[in-house]
Amino acid sequence: MAEKETYHNDDVVLDIHDKPPFGHWVGLSIQHLFAMFGSTVLVPILVGLDPGIALFSSGVGTLLHIMITKRRIPAYMGSSFAFIVPMVALMKTAGYPAIAQGTVAVGLVYLVVATIVYFMGSGWIDKALPPIVVGPIVMAIGLSLAATAASDATMNGKQYDWRFFAVGMLTALITVAFNMYLKGFANQIAILLGIIAGYLIAVAFGIVDFSGVINAPWLRLPNFEIPFIQYQPSWHIDAVLSMAPIAFVTMTEHMGHIMVLNGLTHRNFFKDPGLHRTLTGDGVASIAAGLLGGPPVTSYGENIGVMAITRVHSVYVLIGAGMFAILFSFIGKLAALIESIPSPVIGGISFLLFGVIASSGLRVLIDNHVDFDKKRNLMIASLVLVIGIGNAHLQLTTSNGILDFSGIAIATVLGILLNLILPAEARSERAMAEQKKER
Repeated sequence: MAEKETYHNDDVVLDIHDKPPFGHWVGLSIQHLFAMFGSTVLVPILVGLDPGIALFSSGVGTLLHIMITKRRIPAYMGSSFAFIVPMVALMKTAGYPAIAQGTVAVGLVYLVVATIVYFMGSGWIDKALPPIVVGPIVMAIGLSLAATAASDATMNGKQYDWRFFAVGMLTALITVAFNMYLKGFANQIAILLGIIAGYLIAVAFGIVDFSGVINAPWLRLPNFEIPFIQYQPSWHIDAVLSMAPIAFVTMTEHMGHIMVLNGLTHRNFFKDPGLHRTLTGDGVASIAAGLLGGPPVTSYGENIGVMAITRVHSVYVLIGAGMFAILFSFIGKLAALIESIPSPVIGGISFLLFGVIASSGLRVLIDNHVDFDKKRNLMIASLVLVIGIGNAHLQLTTSNGILDFSGIAIATVLGILLNLILPAEARSERAMAEQKKER
């Protein structure tokens, strides 16, 4: 049983431990399901896995993460894109059993780091992550996804399509209108209503493919890949060596998402329930995915964006989303209907979701009165923003494949290091201050 929290954020519609009425709960949870669905099923499609089991494992992972973090953190766990390259290579050679072993190894890396963090304590986090580091990182997380949103809203495969642009922009503008002019519960599900409106517009433009819905069975069993039942496990060292190191990349992104949630909810999740618990939650969720037949999972920025716009932070809404993900993995028609949402609708919604994340980072800087007249702050923010948004990534070729550290990962590490190394004042600023004193 989770310890009762005394703090309550009265500035939001629903705080973390507020329970919505049943009817509202269903709508709010399905809204989160729609937000994450496209990305969660895209990863297994690219790798060659069953989208149904990825949906199932994402729901299970979300419930495990919420339980391990003592129902303190409203986060959704979806399929991670960071592991696509090694998973595709492994699928062509050893098949899913190798991917499963790599996925479990990723989870174990998280658990080892979580154990180290537990014994080190959390006092170092405030020193390593002050507002001048957190704000730009959060902004970079949101803005680094801008190109993805724009591509979804304009590109039909590899060709520019004006219909996609029209649907994307109309979806975004209608969702803005819903957020501004609807009241009560309708305002809380503005994202869901925006997706539905965008879908209908896409139908009118003739860019929705219903064949998947027509051919999908009403009921289906996800293609589980459980060791000792579906296959006999064997040692795949190449899978461990190609996937486990990438866990350190996704950890930095995990910390970035926790920073965003800290700002949204006015809490410090690094201290309560603790970074060790959030890492453990991610690790156990990935281990569960590997034992069920899914890819590694990670927290999703799309769902954080939904919470930022709706100001509904209830952990019970995320629990509902996880439960619906598990349920929908068995209902073929419903899953296929959501899967048929065309990319420009998702792109139009993403303009808002990713933009709100970036705005949250800006708010961190404003609320903490960060002084950009100081060169130190200007240097840190400038490098973090450009490296993170531009995705100046570090790619290392090893004997076991390519290890790619994203621009966000590099920006996070660089921001932390610069904050610890740079003096409070530049030498020129100190000299100028001394000259003023002499006058």
